[in-house]
Amino acid sequence: MRVVIAPNAFKECMSAPAVAHAMAEGARRASPTLEVIEVPLADGGDGTMEALVSARQGRLVEMTAHDPLMRPVPVRYGLIDRDKTAIIEMAVASGLWRLQEKEKNPLYTTTYGTGEMIRDALDRGVNTLIVGIGGSATTDAGIGMAAALGFRLRDRHGNEIKPVGGALASLASIDSSKVHPRLGQVKMRVASDVTNPLLGPYGAAPVYGPQKGATPDMVVELEHGLAHAAQCWESDLGVKIGDLPGGGAAGGLGAGLVAFCGAEIRSGFDLIADYAGLDDALRGASLVLTGEGKIDASTRFGKVPAGVARRAGALGVPVVALAGHLAGDVRSLLSDSLIAVFSITPGPMSLPEALDRARGNLEQTAEQVIRLWMRRA
Repeated sequence: MRVVIAPNAFKECMSAPAVAHAMAEGARRASPTLEVIEVPLADGGDGTMEALVSARQGRLVEMTAHDPLMRPVPVRYGLIDRDKTAIIEMAVASGLWRLQEKEKNPLYTTTYGTGEMIRDALDRGVNTLIVGIGGSATTDAGIGMAAALGFRLRDRHGNEIKPVGGALASLASIDSSKVHPRLGQVKMRVASDVTNPLLGPYGAAPVYGPQKGATPDMVVELEHGLAHAAQCWESDLGVKIGDLPGGGAAGGLGAGLVAFCGAEIRSGFDLIADYAGLDDALRGASLVLTGEGKIDASTRFGKVPAGVARRAGALGVPVVALAGHLAGDVRSLLSDSLIAVFSITPGPMSLPEALDRARGNLEQTAEQVIRLWMRRA
C-alpha cells in the first residue's frame, strides 16, 4: 500500500518538508511496511523555496540584500537542477515580516532586494528562475526589482526616481540599455497564489494595500501610480498587462516581472506541484495525506489541500487533509476526492502550546488516519 504525503507548510510553525516528515513518521508507526512518499508542496507563498529545494535535492545560497526600507539584511535563495534553476521567494528580502508595525507604509517600500537576489542568480549562470511572490510589504509594481537589474527609471526631467510605491506617478521613461545582460536569456516563471489584476477594485492597491499599512488616501495614490506605471510599460516596453490575472500579486510585482523580465505567471500550486513530481507520486497510490496550518472555506481557492485533491481526484486517489486549525464549517470542501478533514489539535490549548506540540500532534493524527484506512481497506 502506497501513501503519498503532500502538505503545505504550517505557517509560523513548521516547513512543508518538516510537516511531511512528521506525517510520514506517524504513517509508518501505523504500518512499518507501508510505502510512504513525501512530496512537500507550497502555493507560491512562504515555503516555496524550502519545498522545491527539498523535492529536487537542491542547495541554498546565502547573500546580503536590502529589505523593503533599503536596510542590508541576510537572505537566501535556492538552487536546483545542478544549479541551473533558482528558486527565489520575494518575501525573503521584501516581505511584510521584515517590518515593524509602525514601519508599514507602501509609499516608501521597495522590491529592490528581490531584484538583487535575481541579479545574483543571473551572475551564477542559471537558465531558469522561479519567483514566489506572496507576503510582500510593497506596492511598487516591481520598479525596485527592475532598478536592481539595471533598468533606469526616470521622471519627466530625466532624473532617476526612487524605486518605491510613492514614486510610481513620477515615472516618465524606462531606459533598458544597462539591464543585466543575461536577463533576456533566461526563462522566468512567477508562482502566485492569487489571480488579482494590477488595477481596479480587485487590484493590488485596494485589496492588499491596507494590510501593508495603506490608508484610504494612500490606496487612491497607489492606484493612480500603478495605472501610470502600466501606461509607461505599454509606451516604453510594448507590454500591456493592466488586467493580467495575477498582475496585482505582491503589490504589482507580478505585473512588473512580466513587463520588465518577460516572465510567465502561473498558479503557484500547479507550478510547484509539477516541479515536485506530484503526479508521478500519485500514480498507483492508495491514499494521500495533505494539509496546512489553517483550513477553512477559502482553502478551495488555490490552496495546497484543494490543489492536491484536484490532482489526486483526476487519478481516482482519495485524500485526507490535516490542519492545525479548522475554521468554520469545512463541509463545503469535501468531495469524492477530498473525503475527510481533521484537526490535529486534540483538545483546548494555547497557541504557543499548539505550536510547540504540532509535530507530535501531526504524527499522532496521521497514525490514526492510516490505522483507520487500513482497517477499511
